Amino acid sequence: MTQQVDETFLQSVGKVIAVHINYPSRAAQRGRTPKLPSYFLKPSSSLSISGQLERPAGCELLGYEGEIALIIGTPARRVSPEEAWQHVQWVTASNDLGVYDLRYADKGSNLRSKGGDGFTPIGPGLMSAREIDPTQLTVRTWLNNELVQDDETSTLLFPFSQLIADLSQLLTLETGDVVLTGTPAGASVAVPGDVVEVEVSNGTLSSGRLRTEVTEGTVPLAEFGAQPKVDDLQRAEAWGTPAAETKATLTSELKTKLLRVATATLSSQLRKRGFNNVSIDGLSPTRPGEKVVGTARTLRYVPNREDLFKEFGGGYNAQKRAIDSLKEGEVLVMEARGEKGTGTLGDILALRALHNGAAAIISDGGVRDYTAVAELELPVFAANPHPAVLGRRHVPWAVDETVACGGSTVQPGDIIVADDDGILVIPPSLAEELANDSLQQEHEETFIAEMVRAGHGVDGLYPMNAEWKSKYTSWASQNPLEA
Repeated sequence: MTQQVDETFLQSVGKVIAVHINYPSRAAQRGRTPKLPSYFLKPSSSLSISGQLERPAGCELLGYEGEIALIIGTPARRVSPEEAWQHVQWVTASNDLGVYDLRYADKGSNLRSKGGDGFTPIGPGLMSAREIDPTQLTVRTWLNNELVQDDETSTLLFPFSQLIADLSQLLTLETGDVVLTGTPAGASVAVPGDVVEVEVSNGTLSSGRLRTEVTEGTVPLAEFGAQPKVDDLQRAEAWGTPAAETKATLTSELKTKLLRVATATLSSQLRKRGFNNVSIDGLSPTRPGEKVVGTARTLRYVPNREDLFKEFGGGYNAQKRAIDSLKEGEVLVMEARGEKGTGTLGDILALRALHNGAAAIISDGGVRDYTAVAELELPVFAANPHPAVLGRRHVPWAVDETVACGGSTVQPGDIIVADDDGILVIPPSLAEELANDSLQQEHEETFIAEMVRAGHGVDGLYPMNAEWKSKYTSWASQNPLEA
């Protein structure tokens, strides 16, 4: 049975309670996995139906989060997880919108950042909870018709029944209350002109697409209240990317340039700019002959301590979160302190990284299941094979922090270029200039190589003096540098 959300239905809604993190994919994106659920309140006045939503004037970061909303049908107080689902009447789609520009203002309550009028659209269709298996639902979000979120409730950290039971221990869930159950990875930022759509389905029933068109607000916030304020951290969390990625983007054009030039050339250009400590040393590739260009993500291990490994080494630990959250073209760089006496990667996690589109994995530690890893179409650079598991020497500790690998400092968002000759870490702000100058250098070296093959000596030719530079200019007019 399905009925539509309308203004009359919205007027019957009571509390709106939202869960912070509930999908493993989102936990991996955030870099933290809660052991228990936590919540925040949204006012009922934030509810709306499909339509338009103003991004407040002066704000930059309007975040969207596609979610599954549960509507309580009968009051629930101190219920068990086994009986909790009986108190849910309807299931529908929601968009938990919020402006990151105001997150700082209310010390975690999210009142202003997520409580604005219209910031919780729900609908359009209500699916009967009696006809639904709560573990077999899918939530999908589209931004301008492009699918950006797609996850299933079978993966939840905290099943719906646990949420209802947990909340009911201290407060009564009343008829008409709404529980927002968390958003998966892929939540990001919408700007004026964007259209965000969210749908919940189980293959047979569907909420239909909840549509929100973003417009630009024209009324500025009054000066006697908190003003919009953002920084790189807020931008990173809003857009769903590591902070350093907001500094520069590895475009397809830049990647093509970097693939064309040798690491030796890039190294010499870096040295000209005073960068002498940007090579990751002492590692060998599993796929010789392949070149890698990608954006760095990072994972740091700390020396094993039994109590810490017991708490942080098992389950959905930092290693698994890092691998699980890799995206197309990213390179995971692992800091293992040069410890070769255990593996930092095995075939299952390497396969997951490959599935996610990772460009490579780099570790200054060992690799387990080395033969199986080497057979995958995923370049891995590591110190050596080793059969031991993490707990022998490492505790997986932190994701997307500045790390040290093979003698070089690596930050999330750095550009990694790797091949048989070595691995380079390129500051994003230098990458475009570095690629262009490297192409020019190799063009000149092509001319020099031709002259050497023709029998000329290298004195005055390599490097070129004024006479040879003049000859190069003439040659270049007939052999222009490929764009």
